[in-house]
Amino acid sequence: MIARTTDASARRLAPEQEAAWRGFLRVHSALLRELDAELHAAHDLPLSSYDVLLQLAETPDRRLRMSDLAGSVLISPSGLTRLVDRLEREGLVERHRCTSDHRGTFAVLTDQGLARLREAAATHLDGVRRLFLAHFSEAELERLGGYWERVLAATP
Repeated sequence: MIARTTDASARRLAPEQEAAWRGFLRVHSALLRELDAELHAAHDLPLSSYDVLLQLAETPDRRLRMSDLAGSVLISPSGLTRLVDRLEREGLVERHRCTSDHRGTFAVLTDQGLARLREAAATHLDGVRRLFLAHFSEAELERLGGYWERVLAATP
């Protein structure tokens, strides 16, 4: 941590605050690493690709503007462009021009992409259950979900 200063925003975190924050970061990193490795090994599909396919599959027309997709996935906009390029080469996603403004582009999940997502879903969800959910009771999960919503609601 940084050295103590007179600026209140730069003071050290209390031990329980630091443990909670660093623990969250370590758990997040470890879970993403393991879930990514499992998907990659079983389906040759990185977690970032799974996330994009899932976001598209959850929309009514299996399509999102690239700008909206960028706001809903866990990678940077430039990383998303490269990822969608790769998914397009693999036949999992197509790009369609927006007919209403001709500037926007949609990412569209193909039938092949939906099939690939469905194949990988069991592996991913088994990993989520085993690596994360199994460590909590139903009541704890409900509280935890509420905590995440509280933090998200306060995030600009």
